[in-house]
Amino acid sequence: METRESLYQALREVEAWEAQQKDLWFWEKLGRLPFVLLDRITPKVVREKLGAAVDEMAAFLETGGKYLAKDEAVYAKFRSRMGLAQGPDADEMARTPLALMDAVASDLKESRATFATVQGATTGIGGIFTLALDIPLLVGTSLKVLQEMALCYGYRPEEKRERLFVIKCLQFASSDIVGKKAILEELAQFDNPAAEKDVMAQLQGWREVVLTYTENFGWKKLFQMVPIAGILFGAYINRSSVQDVAEAGMMLYRKRRILERLRETNAGVESISPTPRP
Repeated sequence: METRESLYQALREVEAWEAQQKDLWFWEKLGRLPFVLLDRITPKVVREKLGAAVDEMAAFLETGGKYLAKDEAVYAKFRSRMGLAQGPDADEMARTPLALMDAVASDLKESRATFATVQGATTGIGGIFTLALDIPLLVGTSLKVLQEMALCYGYRPEEKRERLFVIKCLQFASSDIVGKKAILEELAQFDNPAAEKDVMAQLQGWREVVLTYTENFGWKKLFQMVPIAGILFGAYINRSSVQDVAEAGMMLYRKRRILERLRETNAGVESISPTPRP
């Protein structure tokens, strides 16, 4: 297992990534347009699909719904890298070396981004006519890759509390600077027993989280409405969206696992410290 020094180094890497989230890319700057204006120019079919996405994410948060990921595919990747015929199980996953977790998570991030690229290009062929098909597919891919990130770092998305973390990662990936800062502060207390009530309150307020995501996400798809040109826009937007979501999930779950191991390590050091003599 990792040393305390290597864990602190890994933590600094995640914190450096968090610091890089302070600038806005072109898409986010363009997204400062008033949502009232965007609502007027967004076709009814797109608004309806975004509304359906809200309902589907609500079902995911409550029960997992049709988007609940299967853990066997992720575990198979670990077995392949570890040269095992069977295992690891859920408990063993949490004890897997961090470097192995990172490697499998990176593989999944790239494969899901490639899948999203093809998906976006395919649904971009028909412009507005196929855009309605693309939105639920992209939402499903985003939810799936975040659950896979959870499994890579030893967390169980079938638990309702973990599904809230998934939704928070989704919101983080599409938020502006202020929103990202607030989410990081919330997630910093996610595993604090004293903050359990706050977490449950956030479960009750899931709709605000999802609406924030769909508002920041929906306008990007407007570029995809132009037939033929939508192929390029669809491929690029879907790939960048899934990459951002996967990276956010990877880093935020990685940080949770690092902090948990540091707490265990520090507790172990304290337990073996010599007792002062009177």
